[in-house]
Amino acid sequence: MLTRRQVLSGVSLLAACAVLGVPRVSFAQWADTVPASDLAVPSPLGDMTLGKDDAPVTVIEYASMTCPHCAHFATTTFPAFRQKYIDTGKVRYIFREFPLDNVALGAAVVARSADKSKFFPIIELLFSTQAQWITQTPVESMAAVLKQAGISADQVKSWLDLQKNEASRTIVAGIKATQDFATDKLGVKSTPTFFINGKRVPGALSLDEMDRELSRYLKV
Repeated sequence: MLTRRQVLSGVSLLAACAVLGVPRVSFAQWADTVPASDLAVPSPLGDMTLGKDDAPVTVIEYASMTCPHCAHFATTTFPAFRQKYIDTGKVRYIFREFPLDNVALGAAVVARSADKSKFFPIIELLFSTQAQWITQTPVESMAAVLKQAGISADQVKSWLDLQKNEASRTIVAGIKATQDFATDKLGVKSTPTFFINGKRVPGALSLDEMDRELSRYLKV
């Protein structure tokens, strides 16, 4: 396993065997809820959010771009969830990266490197085309998909070249810090994991399941 120093000193992102490795698992017995002060700690890169800042409910999702369960939620539940709760001002949604492998890390770096306005469109595009870019040549496959978002292959390759791109190394460090904090302080062990007003709810929730969780805070 590579050390963080090796990562930040310039390994090639997708040529490395394991930048993050398998996330550490805490064997502590975590409560179902976590302190609001811990959840409020943003990613060092800044939180990526949708919805009104003063919404009565905050939903935080920890997700990995290569996780099929995350993709299932993104493609089957999230569109209706967004329309029903986020767009109506009832929910503030926060997406935080929790990459389970090196390819997921690469996808997260690309999403963070693009213009901020493209972050969620890129996330949605990559989840909806997950099978197309999780291949033996993920950089080339990802670049082919991202042409739909107006991103060139040269941009993708540049963003994923940690040896030459200092900004990308900073993004990797920020994602790593976000993941470590989620593991150590919040008890995140798998993806997707949601926090709904502080309550930890793991798994790819259906809209009905999300309705039930939100009903304690909202009239749904």
